[in-house]
Amino acid sequence: MPAAQAPPPGDAVAVRVPAPGTVIGVEVAEGERVAAGRALLVLEAMKMEHLVEAPAAGVVRRVDVAVGDTVAAGDVAVYLAETDGPATGTAVPTSEIDLDHIRDDLAHVLHRHAVGLDAARPEAVQRRRRTGHRTARENLDDLCDPGSFVEYGALAIAAQRQRRSVDDLIERTPADGMVAGTASINGDLVGPDRAQCAVMSYDYTVLAGTQGFHNHRKKDRLFELAERRRLPVVLFAEGGGGRPGDTDGSWVSMLDVPAFHLFGRLSGLVPLVGIVSGRCFAGNAALAGCCDVIIATADANLGMGGPAMIEGGGLGVVRPEEIGPMDVQVPNGVVDVLVADEAEAVAVAKRYLSYFQGPVADWEAPDQRVLRHLVPENRVRVYNVRAVIENLADAGSVLELRPGFGAGMVTALIRIEGRPMGLIANNPRHLGGAIDRDAADKAARFLQLCDAFALPVVSLCDTPGFMVGPDSERDATVRHFSRMFVIGANVEVPIGMIVLRKCYGLGAQSMGGGSTKSPAFCISWPTGEFGGMGLEGAVRLGYRKELEAVADPVEREELFAKLVATMYEDGKATNTATVFEIDDVIDPARTRRWIVEGFRSFRPVPAEGKRRRNVDTW
Repeated sequence: MPAAQAPPPGDAVAVRVPAPGTVIGVEVAEGERVAAGRALLVLEAMKMEHLVEAPAAGVVRRVDVAVGDTVAAGDVAVYLAETDGPATGTAVPTSEIDLDHIRDDLAHVLHRHAVGLDAARPEAVQRRRRTGHRTARENLDDLCDPGSFVEYGALAIAAQRQRRSVDDLIERTPADGMVAGTASINGDLVGPDRAQCAVMSYDYTVLAGTQGFHNHRKKDRLFELAERRRLPVVLFAEGGGGRPGDTDGSWVSMLDVPAFHLFGRLSGLVPLVGIVSGRCFAGNAALAGCCDVIIATADANLGMGGPAMIEGGGLGVVRPEEIGPMDVQVPNGVVDVLVADEAEAVAVAKRYLSYFQGPVADWEAPDQRVLRHLVPENRVRVYNVRAVIENLADAGSVLELRPGFGAGMVTALIRIEGRPMGLIANNPRHLGGAIDRDAADKAARFLQLCDAFALPVVSLCDTPGFMVGPDSERDATVRHFSRMFVIGANVEVPIGMIVLRKCYGLGAQSMGGGSTKSPAFCISWPTGEFGGMGLEGAVRLGYRKELEAVADPVEREELFAKLVATMYEDGKATNTATVFEIDDVIDPARTRRWIVEGFRSFRPVPAEGKRRRNVDTW
């Protein structure tokens, strides 16, 4: 305790101790002139040092404490007479600090970060160049808005301290093979408030992009943040799956890692984008398969097991290039968008995300008069439905998904007057537009995607119905086709149905969510034709006796053509509209106006949780 204190000098003010502690340093002496902010003494409390500073410039009149004294809050430490004279020990103004000076502690941190960057790893970068690929950081730099990437776990290293030195792990396993963090994507297009995402990339230069103990934990951290903050996730999935060589922990199988559970739980909550280039096997492939969309480069190999796993399972010796090449994974529907290289993959990922980030202000509409001429007057002549889509949507806004799969159905993301929406369309160039198993799966899953993220759906109908026949039934069409009814009837987003030509039977009903009265609107172009089934089939079935009664084949064909023409007149769009089975028959050039007005009032109610529990991976 300080000694009993004498009365203060008449011209001095008391400088009191702000908190209890022990005096470990007295920095001034009586008679010394000090500047405002000058340290007067040092206190130790709770193992920390605290400075008692001069509240103003002045002369020290008396010091009432000594080293070793224990003081209480409010005790007088120093008496100070204020003065304007010259002072000693002046506090250093911030403007005089060398802002470029790097302290030793900071230098160590900067060095640790630097050793994991591409510039410090020329051999690793060169290996990527030899295979024609970019590094993980190059891909993220291209994906993220400049300066927006904030990295989580940059200083992590592989959990292999029992078999390798820390210096070796720092040099050769930076970030434990997983570069991850948050960033803005498309901020210049949609604004910063809608642009933030979680981004992560396996680093193939680190232990072949395998899933190590700490990079699993990094994924867990990012997936939890994505759920909490509703952040879309972009995942570069290249890599070899689980890593057997980690040693620094107590585990047997690591089957209790939560990454796959956490990532699967994000389905339907936030958009999930998977990018695959090079070799992507096992756990890496499983994460890619959880994504809403898989964008893959032409050289990618994507499979649930790599060569070692296949050989270990007694299934033979195969080369990596034989496992899940793109000529397999595109036509079978695994890959949504095939691109040439990683640069294009990043561009497509940014474009895909933009549809889920909201409307854009700048847009341009093609000349809508073109739509009047894209469906031939000859009712049996095929046409290019993709030309209809490109001319209907805002210029340059069409992104088709899974074009190599389910050829009878087109699924695409588009914009109309800047507003993002989904689109499904029958393709008359494949089976005349009939809906087969793959087409039904493709459309049903796409409807789920649009519903999960509140995108209205434009449906362009030109179908003779669902695909029939013994071969079709071997594909389980009964179950697959019915997905369109079950899912279409339960989506909360509006569907706008536009009949381009054929609108027949159950297939046509499924294009509108179950009925021509289910959509927000159901309109037809002048070329539209309607019926409970295809006209030719209806005539052969309904007029079988009459046709069989005509012996002459030529006369029978003439009767058949006459009956078809009669049914066509009955089922013409304008006649169908007279009994109000559809809402209107319109000039094709006014289609966009119907879409804009039909969807204008749709405002999705913000969901506390998910709009849908999940989006089917298939």
